[in-house]
Amino acid sequence: MAPRVQLEKAAWRWVETVKPEEIRQEHIELAYRINLPACKRGACRRNCKGNPNCLVGIGEQAWLGEIDESAFHSIDDPNSERREKNTFVGLTNLGATCYVNTFLQVWFHNLELRRSLYQCQNSRAEEHDTESDYEPQSICEHLQYLFALLQNSNRKYIDPSGLVKALGLDTGQQQDAQEFSKLFLSLLEDTLSKQKNPNLRNVIQQQFCGQFSYVTVCNQCGRSSALPSRFYELELNIQGHKSLTECVTEFLKEEKLDGENRYFCETCQSKQNATRRIKLHSLPPTLNLQLMRFVFDRQTGHKKKLNSFISFPEQLDMGPFLEEKQDEKCVYELSAVLIHRGISAYSGHYIAHVKDARTGDWYKFNDEEIEKMEGKKLQLGIEEDIAETVKSQTKKPKCSKGYHCSRNAYMLVYKVQQEESSGPIRTNVEVPAFLQRLVDQDNHKFEEWCSEMTDMRKQSVDKGKAKHEEVKELYKLLPARDGEPYEFIPLDWLKKWLDDSTATKEIDSSRFLCSHDKLHPDKVGDSRKVSMQAAQLLYERYGGGPRLNESSLCRECVSQRCRVLRLKNQLSEDYKEISNLVKRTFSGAGFWVGKASLRSWRQLALEQLEEDEHETAHNNSQTNGQGPHTNNSKEFSSELSECTEDEMKTFNEDIVCSHGGLSILETERKLVSPEVWTKFREYFPKAPEFTQDQEACQQCLTMEQEEKDNEAVSKMMALDQKNQLLNLFHEKNRPALTKWPQGTDVLYVVPLFFVDEWRKFIRRPTKSSPVSNVSNTLLLCPHGGFMFTYDSLINGEAQHSAVAKRMGCDQQTLHRGPANLHPLLETDYTKWLHHPVHHST
Repeated sequence: MAPRVQLEKAAWRWVETVKPEEIRQEHIELAYRINLPACKRGACRRNCKGNPNCLVGIGEQAWLGEIDESAFHSIDDPNSERREKNTFVGLTNLGATCYVNTFLQVWFHNLELRRSLYQCQNSRAEEHDTESDYEPQSICEHLQYLFALLQNSNRKYIDPSGLVKALGLDTGQQQDAQEFSKLFLSLLEDTLSKQKNPNLRNVIQQQFCGQFSYVTVCNQCGRSSALPSRFYELELNIQGHKSLTECVTEFLKEEKLDGENRYFCETCQSKQNATRRIKLHSLPPTLNLQLMRFVFDRQTGHKKKLNSFISFPEQLDMGPFLEEKQDEKCVYELSAVLIHRGISAYSGHYIAHVKDARTGDWYKFNDEEIEKMEGKKLQLGIEEDIAETVKSQTKKPKCSKGYHCSRNAYMLVYKVQQEESSGPIRTNVEVPAFLQRLVDQDNHKFEEWCSEMTDMRKQSVDKGKAKHEEVKELYKLLPARDGEPYEFIPLDWLKKWLDDSTATKEIDSSRFLCSHDKLHPDKVGDSRKVSMQAAQLLYERYGGGPRLNESSLCRECVSQRCRVLRLKNQLSEDYKEISNLVKRTFSGAGFWVGKASLRSWRQLALEQLEEDEHETAHNNSQTNGQGPHTNNSKEFSSELSECTEDEMKTFNEDIVCSHGGLSILETERKLVSPEVWTKFREYFPKAPEFTQDQEACQQCLTMEQEEKDNEAVSKMMALDQKNQLLNLFHEKNRPALTKWPQGTDVLYVVPLFFVDEWRKFIRRPTKSSPVSNVSNTLLLCPHGGFMFTYDSLINGEAQHSAVAKRMGCDQQTLHRGPANLHPLLETDYTKWLHHPVHHST
């Protein structure tokens, strides 16, 4: 099908030979493109915008082929949220809490810690009514409930926000993971120490606490002093090292104390050179080794991450590092590796590789996602693939059997090796009944949610299938056959009907109506012609309106468009003809036309025609040339009379006065022949019309005469005042305060502003208003006294003008000087010179 612009031109090509009064039904159908051929499926890649008979590419493809049920809903399968058999439960990342999730998974897999937490007294959980949601309060209660859910929940992952909130952590900011580990264990130790059960008070110490001492030996006397200390994790420097053994060795190596760092020996009673080292005395069942990857950079003042490779064994023999082995077990097995992916100390992602104590299988815990490693082997894999982001590349070293290499591991957890016989009993941890009851409650809520989501999916699918059958049925009925009744349906509604699988709004055709309440010709391209049978079914099911059928084709709009298009075509010829006619002289009566309108009528006509051509459906706004002046002239307000040629919107408005009559300015209008005016009326049928014998506006004439009279009065007044005060006007023979005029006892002071305004009026009486107020209040202070002293007036600090006046014989004689200087306060201009007011200085 041809493009929309071509279809538009073809629909109105007939106007070149047909006048508006000659329009027949066939022309109206051409304008509305009623008989354009319908497009066939496969012929159009997309819907033809200008063809009302094109019903291809409006969304029917999705309904006429094979239907995928998933297209009928946007609800994920609730079973995807269900925990798979023989797998662990994940934890939701709340924004930047992946580091918290890794530690929680590691501590959950510490069976001794989990068993001890389950034994803690929790009266709130034991007495909880399952009709309401359980809300833990203390850290211990949160951990109990969280561990019970991790163990027996039916969910694929659970939300740790309760615990995170109780800890006061910012979910949007990543914290120091190593610092968090120490602080949390300390908090948990303090919480458990308050338990009534004595076996629980020292759980943290029993599981994680070891002992070492700082031993200092004086080089002078050989005295040895030891400072015992406890540790929950060993912080190992990795800079410059390649293996875990090297890191531990450096941690325990001897340090020299000399120079400013010398040691004060109690025996020698003075500072002496000495040596200091750490001696390990006992190790905990769970050995936490912090690899200090995040260090302070003195050059930048910020933390940085060390991305160097460190190798570590699956079995770690700590025997060589202990001072007194006795019967203590020294062989440890790797049970967890905590990984930080990323090159920056301030961003990245945390995951944990944890060994299942019951089966020996390794799992990768990545927030909600949990992956089981194959072959019961630790596989760090992609966690080490950050080469593209690391500036200094170091090749991954080859690892011996039983060893692993990592540049992202920041914490290693080792468990003391257990004897074979103790396995089955110690790996079995049961959830207490009071906690299991809460887990069952949460599982019940989850199952209800799954059932609700399943029902919603089924309802959506059922609706979709019903819609599918409806579309298949109705789409076949949509095309209107030649000669059969038809109606117009909005194209966008049809698209939404075919696109929306659940809810369809009622049909709204109101925006397609013209000002005659019929189908606007410009809107036919946005609607589709359908059979009356299909339209009836659609309106019965969805309602709406107004319904537009073959009787809704608007003859008035087509006639108007025909007139506009024909005028646009003949505008150039008429412009030349009118230009020639205006230059000719004519006899007989004529019509007044504004000279500005004569200069710009072609542009005004083009704008008027464009406005008429693109008139919107409900545009009832008035067009250029509002009605004859006898009816609508009142609407041309003063703003029209003041309108410039560039701003003119209406033809002939430039000779309409503010009262709606003919302007009195004859220089701004020109007489044109009836022939020219007839041409103008074709383009501006509602333009103001003024015949040659039309009288100018009487109100404007009266106002003009009044203005002339006022100007004459002002000129006489100015001349009279100038003659009376000639010296003041010319600034001649003015009295000075330093040298009073002879025979003058009193001087009056007025503001200089008043004198300046008075002179303006005298010079241009027709352009300025008479001065009626002296406004001497400018010279008074807030208390009503004169604002200036005599000296300040002498020094020129005040803007004033002095007027000399001899007092009458009936007045008291006043001596010259500051006491006899008065501000003139009379406000009536006609009296100010004759009524001096004595005012105290």
